[in-house]
Amino acid sequence: MKPVMTRLMQFAVAPTIAIALLLSMGATSPNVRYHRIGHELMCVCGCNEILAECNHDSCPDSPVELAELKADLAKGMTDHQIFAAFQAEYGATVLAAPMLTRFNMVAWIVPPLLLVLGIVGVMGLVRKWRLRAAAVPAAANVEHFDHLRSRIRKETEL
Repeated sequence: MKPVMTRLMQFAVAPTIAIALLLSMGATSPNVRYHRIGHELMCVCGCNEILAECNHDSCPDSPVELAELKADLAKGMTDHQIFAAFQAEYGATVLAAPMLTRFNMVAWIVPPLLLVLGIVGVMGLVRKWRLRAAAVPAAANVEHFDHLRSRIRKETEL
């Protein structure tokens, strides 16, 4: 049987290694970050290529954008600040995917929500119509009603 201290060490070492691996995965080198952000931006020359992969001959814009990206990374700007700076300079089309803002969240959530509410409303309306009682004619309070009915049937031959 193993000593208690050895078992405690085994239980302590495994989580420590897992935490160290997770933290090291979060820490990225500047070169990896440069390529990751370069793949999240678009070249603005009109080629519709990702900035890091713009490969057409003599592109006038991709070298300028890549230099700006390197300068922003050297300044220590966060990813959000870099995306905001590029969007302010080149417009929203420079982003490969739109930034997550309140307006964008509303634009993605409201249409499906309205569709679901519309479907539920129509289902409720149809159910209300189906459950409505059928109209029943009122009882006749006319004297000699049966005589009048038989006369009408004879005259119309029904």
